[in-house]
Amino acid sequence: MSVQVVSAAATAKVPEVELKDLSPSEAERQLGLSTAAVGAMVPPAGGGDPEAPAPAAERPPAPGPGSGPMAALSPAAGKVPQASAMKRSDPHHQHQRHRDGGEALVSPDGTVTEAPRTVKKQIQFADQKQEFNKRPTKIGRRSLSRSISQSSTDSYSSAASYTDSSDDETSPRDKQQKNSKGSSDFCVKNIKQAEFGRREIEIAEQEMPALMALRKRAQGEKPLAGAKIVGCTHITAQTAACLSPHSLTQVLMETLGALGAQCRWAACNIYSTLNEVAAALAESGFPVFAWKGESEDDFWWCIDRCVNVEGWQPNMILDDGGDLTHWIYKKYPNMFKKIKGIVEESVTGVHRLYQLSKAGKLCVPAMNVNDSVTKQKFDNLYCCRESILDGLKRTTDMMFGGKQVVVCGYGEVGKGCCAALKAMGSIVYVTEIDPICALQACMDGFRLVKLNEVIRQVDIVITCTGNKNVVTREHLDRMKNSCIVCNMGHSNTEIDVASLRTPELTWERVRSQVDHVIWPDGKRIVLLAEGRLLNLSCSTVPTFVLSITATTQALALIELYNAPEGRYKQDVYLLPKKMDEYVASLHLPTFDAHLTELTDEQAKYLGLNKNGPFKPNYYRY
Repeated sequence: MSVQVVSAAATAKVPEVELKDLSPSEAERQLGLSTAAVGAMVPPAGGGDPEAPAPAAERPPAPGPGSGPMAALSPAAGKVPQASAMKRSDPHHQHQRHRDGGEALVSPDGTVTEAPRTVKKQIQFADQKQEFNKRPTKIGRRSLSRSISQSSTDSYSSAASYTDSSDDETSPRDKQQKNSKGSSDFCVKNIKQAEFGRREIEIAEQEMPALMALRKRAQGEKPLAGAKIVGCTHITAQTAACLSPHSLTQVLMETLGALGAQCRWAACNIYSTLNEVAAALAESGFPVFAWKGESEDDFWWCIDRCVNVEGWQPNMILDDGGDLTHWIYKKYPNMFKKIKGIVEESVTGVHRLYQLSKAGKLCVPAMNVNDSVTKQKFDNLYCCRESILDGLKRTTDMMFGGKQVVVCGYGEVGKGCCAALKAMGSIVYVTEIDPICALQACMDGFRLVKLNEVIRQVDIVITCTGNKNVVTREHLDRMKNSCIVCNMGHSNTEIDVASLRTPELTWERVRSQVDHVIWPDGKRIVLLAEGRLLNLSCSTVPTFVLSITATTQALALIELYNAPEGRYKQDVYLLPKKMDEYVASLHLPTFDAHLTELTDEQAKYLGLNKNGPFKPNYYRY
C-alpha cells in the first residue's frame, strides 16, 4: 500500500505595502536620525533619475535650502522606499524643472541656465508591481526580506523577553484559538501560520526516506494501533534546503499516527520551537503545546497539558532529556501502571533513567536510543560536525582560522566539533575525564589540557559533556575579553549561567540568543543561547541526519509496545542490533548505494546469518 501525500499549501495573500517618500523631518522622527545624518545619507545633486518622473500628484515638493526629500524605510510602519533618485538641494544652485521636462540650474543672482540633459533609464524588474504588492505592511524590527513569512529562514530563536515585535505579544496561554476543524486542544503562538509550516513539512518529507519507507511498509499492519504516545522532543528551526527538524517531528508524528498511534506533544527546549510548524501540527489535529521563547513556567505547563487531560491515559513515553518522565514520576506516578515503556534519546535523559534503575525506582522498561549506533554516529558525530560551525557563524559572524578553542569532552559530540574546527584552521584543545577518549583526542592531533591551564588565552569555550558545572564562575571570571562561551551538550547545566545573574554584572542583549555579560572593569564575554544547546537554539541541523534518529525512535516504540509480556524487565535496554542495521539500510538508497551480499560459504565461514546482524553487541564502530 502506498501513501499519498496531498499538499494543503495555498498561495498566501499578503497585504500591500504603501509606497511613500518621507521628508527629512519624518525620517528623523521615524528612524531616530539627526539632520546631519539624514543629509549624509542623501547623494549629491546633479545625478539623473534612474526612473521616469513620478506623476505630479505623487511628486515630492521641490527641495528648499538645506533640506531635501529622501525615501526612507520606516521600521514602525514597514514602508518601502520608492525606487527614485534622491537629490540634496544646494543653497547656491537649486533645481527647477522646465515645462518640457528638462531641468534648470538657478544661480544666486537669479540667472537660469539649462542643465545638461541625462539619459534616463528605467530599471525593469519582472512583475515589479506584483512583487512589491506582496510585501507585508507590518514588520516591526525585522528586516523586510525576513518578514515575508515566519519560515525556517528565520534561524534565530528568541527568549520570552526578546520575542519579535512582529508577533503578538499576548501569551499563547491567554489566547483562544481553534483550528479549521474547530478543535482547541493545543497551544501554539499563532494557528494562522500553519500554512507556512505545511509547506516546510512537504519538503522535509523528501529528506526523510527511511521514515517515509517505514510508514509505507508498516501502515497496513498498524503496529501501534491503540498506542497513546506522549512526547517531549526538540521542535527546532532549520534552514538548510528550507527544511525543519520540527517538520521532522511533524512527519514523525504523522508516521506514528499512520501506524495507529494517538500523540500529544510538547517541546523539550524553550528556545528551539519553530512557531509555524507547531501551528501546522495543531492544524493537522495533533494536540501540541509549544512555542518559541517559553518561560520556565510555560515549559512545565505545556508538559502538564500533554499529560493531564481528562479521558486520555498515555501508555508510551517518547522523551528527550528526561523532563517528561520526571514530571510524570513527580506529579502522576500512578500513570506508570498503564505505561508500557519509555524511549529516551539524549545523554542526560539516559543518565536519569540509569539512576532510576540503579535506585530500583524505574517501574517500566526503557529503551536507550541515544547509545544506538545510528544515533551516536550520525546524530551526535556527523550532525554536530556540521552544526557547530553553523551556530557560531550565525551568532558571531566570526572567522575560525587561528582562533584558540577549548572543547570540553571528547565523546561523539566533542569529536564532531573538534574535527570541524580543526578543518577550519582553529587551534583546538580538549578536556576529558575518560583516558580512552583522551587518548583518542591525542591520536587525532589535539592537545589534552585542563580547563584552568588555557582558560585565560582561548577565544572560544565549547562544552560537550552532558555534565554540570563544567564551566564555573571561576572560569568565567578568568576568561579573556570577548571570549565566546557556548554549549553543545544537551543539558543547560554545563555552564554555570546562574552565577552570572548578579548585580555587579551587566547583561546586554546583542542579538537574538547572543548576550554580552560585562564585568565591572569592562571585560565582557559573549554568551550564546544563555548556555542552552547551541545548534538547536541558534542555527540548524541537517534533516537527513535527524531522520535517522526519528526512524530509530519509531522502531523503538514499536518494539516496546509490541513486546510480549516478560521480554523486557524494568530496566534500560539498548536498541537491538538488527534494528540499528535496518535503520541504516533504509537510508542507503538516497546515496544510490549498493550493499554486497554474503555467499552461503562466506556466511558459514563467519558464522553469520546472511541477513544480519553482522556485528556482535560489543563491536565498537
